Amino acid sequence: MSIEILKRNNVQVTGQGEKTLLFGHGFGCDHRVWSNTIKEFEGDYRVVTFDYVGSGNSDKTAYSKERYSTLDGYKQDLLEVCDALELKEMIFVGHSVSAMIGMLASIERPELMEKMVMIGPSPYYMNQPGYNGGFEQTDIDELLDMMETNYKEWAKYLAPVVMQNEERPQLAEEFEQLLCSNDPMIARQFAEVTFTSDLRDKLDKVTVPTLILQPKFDAIAPPEVGRYVHDHIAGSQMIVMEAVGHNPHLSDSAETAKYIKAYLAN
Repeated sequence: MSIEILKRNNVQVTGQGEKTLLFGHGFGCDHRVWSNTIKEFEGDYRVVTFDYVGSGNSDKTAYSKERYSTLDGYKQDLLEVCDALELKEMIFVGHSVSAMIGMLASIERPELMEKMVMIGPSPYYMNQPGYNGGFEQTDIDELLDMMETNYKEWAKYLAPVVMQNEERPQLAEEFEQLLCSNDPMIARQFAEVTFTSDLRDKLDKVTVPTLILQPKFDAIAPPEVGRYVHDHIAGSQMIVMEAVGHNPHLSDSAETAKYIKAYLAN
């Protein structure tokens, strides 16, 4: 069974060290987004990357609309990968929605994680009275409709919004290509699950020591959201990065790795 899981989720293991660092990618991405960041850790850590079912080079025949209709399905992917590798007391690094998937896993199985790093996390993307999630319901509806009617145009629109860094247009171009490599049907469902899940009531259940890395400008998960996560996870630490855009591990991998290293050294 464990070999099947490793193949299903396209698990990659590199590096060397007693401690394991496990990196979880965000929506629309796959394990390749970590390629520059993990180079900084492979000399001292066992490094694990993987693809959630439906993403990257995962086994897409394993995708089930029922299982992945909530983030619990993706949490189960993560837990099964950990069990297949017999991981305990590892460090989990999750970007965007993967930060929330990791949070759910840490609540269910806190012994799995020694520490957790959340990059650009958001427990809820929609604005509510007293809560600035960054999007109105109409924004989310339009985004999902665009994915259905013209997926490539949606990717072309979204990539520069996510990446920012207008002076480096190649970042948006590369991210657009990554988005276009997805199965449109699966990506649309993952987007709906990502943008409509409300996990604000789970934050205070986290017991694993947590670092929040918040880009100083992020159109997807605004700094106010990072602050909200920090305020509701007891004992968490938060760093506002110099990086801008929602994917600092792609645009500023050196800064991302620097803060993770410093946190793990404490």
